[in-house]
Amino acid sequence: MTPAELLTDAFERIVEGGRAVVADLDDDQLAHRPSPDANSIAWLVWHLARVQDDHVADVAGTGQVWTDEGFRERFDLPFEAGDIGYGHSSDDVGRVRAGADLLAAYLSAVHARTVAHLAGLSEADLDRIVDERWDPPVTLGARLVSVVNDDAQHLGQAAYVRGLLGA
Repeated sequence: MTPAELLTDAFERIVEGGRAVVADLDDDQLAHRPSPDANSIAWLVWHLARVQDDHVADVAGTGQVWTDEGFRERFDLPFEAGDIGYGHSSDDVGRVRAGADLLAAYLSAVHARTVAHLAGLSEADLDRIVDERWDPPVTLGARLVSVVNDDAQHLGQAAYVRGLLGA
C-alpha cells in the first residue's frame, strides 16, 4: 500500500462515517445540542468538512469546494467565506442548521476533491514543507494526518450525539 492509498483509506472512513452519522435524521435532530453549549451533529459534520476542504485546498493550491461548487450559498450561513468553525461561539454553533442531504453532499464533494489530490502524491511529496509558522515546520504528510485526526475526533463526537438521540 502506498502512502497515498493509506491516506485515501483514512479519508474514505471519514466520508463513510459522516454520511452514516447524518443519515435519516431530520433538521431538528441534526441541530440538537445535548447541553446549551455543546456542538450539534450539523455543526460537527459541517466543521469537519470545512476543515478538510480548507486545509487540503491550501496544500493542493486549489480553491475550496465551499466556494467553487456553491456550497456556501446552499448552506446560507451567516459567516465569512473562509470561516471553518474554528473559535466559534455557542451562538455561532447554533446558527449552523442544515439538512442531512446537504451535509452529506458537501462532505462527499470535499472527499472527492481530497482523494483527487491524494492520487497524484508520491512518497517524496509527503516531506514537502507546507507551513513554516511552526517549529518544526509542518510537512504535507503531517498536515494530512492532522486533518484525518481532527475529522475523526469530530466524527466520533457527532456519533456520540446521534447515540444520545437514540437514532
